[in-house]
Amino acid sequence: MKKWILLGFVTVVAGLLAVYGRDLLDLYRLLTHISTSSEARQADGGPWPRLTDACVGCHGAQGNSLHQGYPSLAGQPAPYLAAQLRHFASGERANPNMGPLALSLSEADIQLLSEYFAKHPAAQNGSFKPDPALQEKGKKLVASGGCAACHGEGLMGHDQFPRLAGQGHDYLLAQLNAFALGHRKDPSGAMTAIVTTLSADDRKALAHYLAALAPVAK
Repeated sequence: MKKWILLGFVTVVAGLLAVYGRDLLDLYRLLTHISTSSEARQADGGPWPRLTDACVGCHGAQGNSLHQGYPSLAGQPAPYLAAQLRHFASGERANPNMGPLALSLSEADIQLLSEYFAKHPAAQNGSFKPDPALQEKGKKLVASGGCAACHGEGLMGHDQFPRLAGQGHDYLLAQLNAFALGHRKDPSGAMTAIVTTLSADDRKALAHYLAALAPVAK
């Protein structure tokens, strides 16, 4: 009797697998993908809700922006990121979106965000296609201006100096113009002194060169 019951059970299971086997396999793969993705995200940014999720819309996943107007935060020095968040909170650096957001952050939040984005590698700005002539002019301006003295080898930034390599073109140009017009200042005064000597075409060339410059691994 038991033998027939077992045989019947096996027959039913075999029939179900024959009919629904592919769907069950797809479901298994989906559940495995969800589980693996969830574990990876928790290892990356901690359990939900993650503070870093508020930054994805503008600055991209892990801080690599896909928009030329929003800066990439990945690979930026943590001290620089922390300082900018404090500047946004104090109003020293004005931005209608970043100001209110920065005001809501505690010092622990600032440290968490700064260290999170600093640890992720910067991706190349692959969506920007530079004008070759402007790119070459920008390269010469970077060399003659001694930008690496502050922004480091490969213009990857260090300490309070930001990474310039691979940033969004529109963001770079906006910041250069802001320094030139006195709307943005840096503590050392070096950026204002340098940028005010540049013409609008020079600033455009710099933005082209820097946006197309591939970030190097630290």
